[in-house]
Amino acid sequence: MNNGNQVKWPERLAYAMSDFGCNTIFQIVGTYFMVFSTDTMGIKASVVAGLFALTAIIDSIDGVVWGQFIDRTHTKWGKSRPYWLWFSVPFALFCIMSFSAPNLPMTWKIVWIYVAYIGAKVLYSGINIPVTSILPAMTSNPQERVTLSTVRQFFGNLGAAVFLPLTLPAVAFFAGIFDKQNSNPSTSATGWFIWAVILGIVTIICLMTAFKGTRERVVTKDSNRSVPMRESIKALKGNYPWAIIIFINFVYWGSFAIRQSSLPYYFKYVLHNEALGSAVLAGTIITLISTAMVPFFSKRIGKRNTMFIGMVGTAISQVILHFADQMNGNVPMILFGMLVYYISYGLVGALIAVMLSDAVDFGEWKNGIRAEGFVTSFSSFSAKLGMGLGSMLLSAVLAGGGYVAANAGSSAGQTASALDAIRLGFIWIPLIGYVASGLVLLFNNVDKLEPQMVSDLENKHQREAAELS
Repeated sequence: MNNGNQVKWPERLAYAMSDFGCNTIFQIVGTYFMVFSTDTMGIKASVVAGLFALTAIIDSIDGVVWGQFIDRTHTKWGKSRPYWLWFSVPFALFCIMSFSAPNLPMTWKIVWIYVAYIGAKVLYSGINIPVTSILPAMTSNPQERVTLSTVRQFFGNLGAAVFLPLTLPAVAFFAGIFDKQNSNPSTSATGWFIWAVILGIVTIICLMTAFKGTRERVVTKDSNRSVPMRESIKALKGNYPWAIIIFINFVYWGSFAIRQSSLPYYFKYVLHNEALGSAVLAGTIITLISTAMVPFFSKRIGKRNTMFIGMVGTAISQVILHFADQMNGNVPMILFGMLVYYISYGLVGALIAVMLSDAVDFGEWKNGIRAEGFVTSFSSFSAKLGMGLGSMLLSAVLAGGGYVAANAGSSAGQTASALDAIRLGFIWIPLIGYVASGLVLLFNNVDKLEPQMVSDLENKHQREAAELS
């Protein structure tokens, strides 16, 4: 097996800035966009549910389109890197729009959030799919891919760990300076806008760093040509590792979106402790520890088994939260459940991109077609579709439970059915998703095939490189 093709640490860190930059602002969008739309802009949860439904449809198309663009891209910078250069600024601008509350009639406010959110989601695919598609082009060494993905996930989690818990205090801080008349600082439109601008600037800097500091070095006959759609599709024929990871991507991240979006509601309305909700988001930093251990565990027990342990842990964390809720919101037990969740989550996220790279290799090994953009684009498609449908489901559950936005009613006076709807979104729906993901993962045995697959592909690539030269 190839032990070369090592990527130096400066390039590893530059690659990690891609995910750090994405998570800097998009984690804020995923966690707070819904509560911003309902509690700051006063838009009904059912209207936001319609936006999520429309976005889910768009996401079912745009990811594959971006993948085809990547496979047809041929520049001096490679196939994937240029997208960080081209779309980092537009992406940041649409994210900032998502937390802007212009003084418009309600109809036009709804139009505004639809345009802003859809634009942010589409452009997120444009910069995030290359984060995954570039990995098999950076190195053919399986263990180096694990290292790269781990470093990337580490910094991605770091971005969330730093900026998620800072968000509500930062919004309140800027509201205290520029929006003093607002009696509820966490709903200040001015505070949200200023914070979003700061995060947008950080995002642009990070993505430009990733563009400048990375290189696509794995050369094949498909690296220097546009791969047509009909050939790209052949890479999926019989590619069961790809089908498994795409299903997991859909269910796992859909569950993640529901849990993440319902977390502010749970701590605000069920526990009546919004500050604690903001504080537990700082627990994301715990994922840095388990993420850093991924190369150690995957080398000894395999990628699949490492990810499976993480999925079991996230499911157990939801059970712990249920019992804590039954104990009238026992805070120590809730904190323990969150600890188990963050440790387990760190074992999962870093390996999804690696397994997609394995699917790229498997498609080439089995079918002779290497289509990084097309194969990995379904990662964004499935994750965003899952997150979109998950957010839509949460919006529908809240609306069905009779949730009343803070601007439209009392922030402390939700009905019993609304509180049950929040519990359903925060505890039970994610639990079902995590269990389903773990069961499907057990059918992935690509770790056993990897030595032969890597050896065969190395020989193939050497022949192609000789032909090209």
